[in-house]
Amino acid sequence: MLLYLLRRGTILCYAFPIMPMEAHRLQDPETLKGIGVEDAKDLLVQYITSLKITEKQYAALGEDVAKWTSRIALARSRGSLDLAQEAEKEVEHITRKQGQLEGEIAALKAQIPALRQQFPGLAAQERTIDPDLLEQELLIATGRLSVSTEQAEAERILQQMEQETAADVALKALKAKMNLG
Repeated sequence: MLLYLLRRGTILCYAFPIMPMEAHRLQDPETLKGIGVEDAKDLLVQYITSLKITEKQYAALGEDVAKWTSRIALARSRGSLDLAQEAEKEVEHITRKQGQLEGEIAALKAQIPALRQQFPGLAAQERTIDPDLLEQELLIATGRLSVSTEQAEAERILQQMEQETAADVALKALKAKMNLG
């Protein structure tokens, strides 16, 4: 199987060929747990692209089988049994390739839905909730702020007032210097 890699809609390269039985080990759908949603989408696009390319290769091999079958008939009609045998060997070779591609197509078709099913879980993992913030928002919504939260808010307001007062005093001093000088 060839896994074609995409970047912004362009095929850059392909991974090394692997056998259909090893296809699930390259990117096991269970491995999506450690990657982000965007990376998972890219991986899904790569799987779909690989599926479509593999299906096209399978169709092309079907055309080759038809071509070589007609060559077998032509060689037999002209009495060239050695050419007919060579053409039969080629048909067998192409048929084996088709069998491999069928396995790859089946594996990809099985993995794509498995990947799609994991997207809601990945999106949920990316959303994080701060439990302290959630608790404060709930307390505010119910009107039951804790004493420590009220005290912290009062201290913040007092500090802001002190800073404003210090800035006002410094501004008055500067104005006084400019008027006297």
